[in-house]
Formats: sequence, C-alpha cells, structure tokens
Amino acid sequence: MLEAALVSCDDHLDLNMLPADVWNSRMASKWGDRTPQIVEQDNGMALWMADGQSWGFWSGKKFSFGPGPKPILTAYDRGGVEDTTALRAGHPKLRLEDMDRDRVWAQAVFGPVTSIKTEDEAFRQACYAAYNDWLYEDFCTAAPDRLIGVAMLPPHPEAALAELERLAKKGGCRQANLQIAVCEPRLEDKRWDPLWKLLEESGIVLSFHVTVFPKAGDAFDKYKGSPGATFLHAKMFIEQFLDPFVDLFAWGILERHPGMKIVIAECGAGWVPWVVEELDYRHHRLWECADYWDDKGGIPHQMKPSEIFKRQVYGTFQQSETTMALTDFWGPENLLWASDYPHPDSIWPNSVSTIERKMGHMDPALVQKIVGGNAAKLYGLDLSKATIRARLDIGNDREAA
Repeated sequence: MLEAALVSCDDHLDLNMLPADVWNSRMASKWGDRTPQIVEQDNGMALWMADGQSWGFWSGKKFSFGPGPKPILTAYDRGGVEDTTALRAGHPKLRLEDMDRDRVWAQAVFGPVTSIKTEDEAFRQACYAAYNDWLYEDFCTAAPDRLIGVAMLPPHPEAALAELERLAKKGGCRQANLQIAVCEPRLEDKRWDPLWKLLEESGIVLSFHVTVFPKAGDAFDKYKGSPGATFLHAKMFIEQFLDPFVDLFAWGILERHPGMKIVIAECGAGWVPWVVEELDYRHHRLWECADYWDDKGGIPHQMKPSEIFKRQVYGTFQQSETTMALTDFWGPENLLWASDYPHPDSIWPNSVSTIERKMGHMDPALVQKIVGGNAAKLYGLDLSKATIRARLDIGNDREAA
C-alpha cells in the first residue's frame, strides 16, 4: 500500500463556472458596459456577453438544453452532482470539498480556454489581466498550497510578453498557459523570442493545452450531431500539438533557452515518443552531412532532441495504459498525472481507483513521482504539509511476481 499526496496537473475552471463578478469587479470603471457580464436570454439561458457577442454558457442559472439523455457527460454527472448552479469549480470552498472527496491534495487550475472573443487588442489584454488578477488574488488565496493557478496569456507575442512581465513583477505565478491552437504567428517567428527569454529568467513554467473550440473545432462542423464526430477528438489532440511541438526543436527554441520548462497538457502522451525518435533521426541525418553546412553557417542544433526533451518537457495524462508502457521513454521525472476535473474526460471522483487500475503493477517509487512528486519538484510544492493523502494499492502485483 502506497500513501501519496496526489497533485493533479491539469484541472479546469471554465467560463461557465466563473463567478458573475470576475470581470465586473475589476474592469467596469474603465470599460463600462463593454465589461464581460452575465445576460439572461429570452429562453432562460444565461450567457457571458461582451460587445454584443456571446462568449459562452453560464451555469449559475438553471437551464435545460432539452428533454431526454445528455449527449455528453461531465465529471459532475458521473459524480452525482445534478445541480451545477453553485459553480463548484469556481467556488474555492466547494472545489476543495471536491478535491477532498477525490483524495487530491493540489490541482493546477487552467482557466477558460479560447473564451475571450474580441478583435480589440487592448480590451482582450485587459480581460486576460483581470482574470489573472482574480485568479491569484481572490481564488487561489483560499488555499495557496493546494490551488495552483495557471495564468492565461493572450495568443500574440507582444501581448503575451506584456502580461507575463506584469505577472512576474507581481509574483505568485508558477505557470502560464499559451492557448496554442489559436496562437499567431508560428513559434519560429522572432517576435516570440522575448517571451522565451522572460520565461527562462522568471522560472515560470509555460504550458500548451488542447482545445476543442476555434480552428480545431472546425473539423466538427460537417459532422456535428453524428456519432462519428466523437472519434475526431483522437486526431484533433495530435493536430493541435504536433506543429508547435516540433517547432520547439526545429528552430532551437528549447536549446537556446535551457532553463525554460514546458508542460504539454492533456496532450495524449502516447504519440510523443515516436515524434521525438524521428526528431533524433533527423538530427543524425543533419549531422551526417555536417561538411555540407560548414560554409553555410554551420549547424546550430548541438543537442539531440531526446536530450532536450528529457531536460525541459513534461506531459500530463489522466488514464493511459499506452503512456504507462512508455515510462522508460518519458523517464521518471517528466510525466505528470491529472484528473481533468470537471471535464468530460475527467476521472473525478474516481482518481484513486483509476490510478490503482492503471498503475497497480508499477514500481511504487515511480508511481509516487508521477502522481505528485514530479509536480512538487516542478512547482516548488512541499508535500510534507499535505493533510489529504491517498492510500493506493500499488506494487502488489510486482511483489507477487
């Protein structure tokens, strides 16, 4: 039996679960009626609205999408939570109760993904800043050792840099998320270089997180409402991550910034080993012809991509037998377990039994790292202070063998 303080490295606080005053309490004086606010529709649905545009549904008011079964279930449905108007994910006390129920000590809390919809750069930046201030000043302060807020960065380099500079100066930010599916321009653009430099200097971890909305969601338009559309998620996850992941190595971003750490969150970790293996092969092919490049500026790629990967890249997963079979590739330090609360893919409130089922045969020391130890090292957490711990039936199969 293994006792561990569980740290979930990919959990969520979506737009529908935010308190109604998140933006109004911080932006109204300057932006007036443009400030994002809850507006009830004629059909009774409550929406977040800004500049006349809907940002998405709000769960603080009861509303039924129609009679009959739901086409998709969330963690709340599986956990028997029928009334979501209490906004459990956005209410620190209730969220902590849900964490206690799942025997999870700490969570990395990602904010609304691609929900801030505006072409006004100044307004967008103000919305990101207001959310981040609320996250760190009002939400995470309820339990700073347990609620690890992940800041939201705007999807363009200059705005992202300005927000990261502001957060770094204030302190308290351990990780910031760049919503990679909607970022412009591509990462090889030199406009991003100041951001990479600041991430390295500040020690703030960068994350990319998958989304099912803009750009990536276009794949669903033709097939929406059909059972087959469910399977499209399998390719969307990889499509979103593949280009920016390869760019990190192809253009020397991580090699030039060895102190920069990146988490690819909810990435479907099983595809990563082949890609890194292929990058190593391409690195070999490049150096095989080093004499060709001698009079053309040489080859800046000194390290093998697999070495850079082990040094700087982390991946999260919820439950994956494939990933567990690839721990030799990922190494003991680079995998981060997650519950994905309260999303449809979440394993809440069954994290303990899921970990036991997927990792019961593994070395307890490795499991201890994956379910909390690696996160503690990455984020600077003191797990000796954890008062909520899980008792995991791990290693018995190994002993029997």
